[in-house]
Amino acid sequence: MLLLQQQNRFQIMNATIDISYNQLLLLLQQMPVRAQLRLGKALTNQSIRAELDYFLDVFRTNEISEEDILAEVKAVRHERYALCS
Repeated sequence: MLLLQQQNRFQIMNATIDISYNQLLLLLQQMPVRAQLRLGKALTNQSIRAELDYFLDVFRTNEISEEDILAEVKAVRHERYALCS
């Protein structure tokens, strides 16, 4: 998607180009350092979200309910309280 600004108006255009990794890298190296840093941060955030989504999907289970978890927490707290008294 390409965003063009003309006289304080924005027009969105879809464009597709085929470039290699090295061509993209050379293009990005021509950007100002601050823009490179913003892009790096955006890509890092995107990859962190993707990794988190992956792990949530991998470990998602319907085998234990929230009520079961709360009951176990209460039982452990009760045992610890009894040991401390």
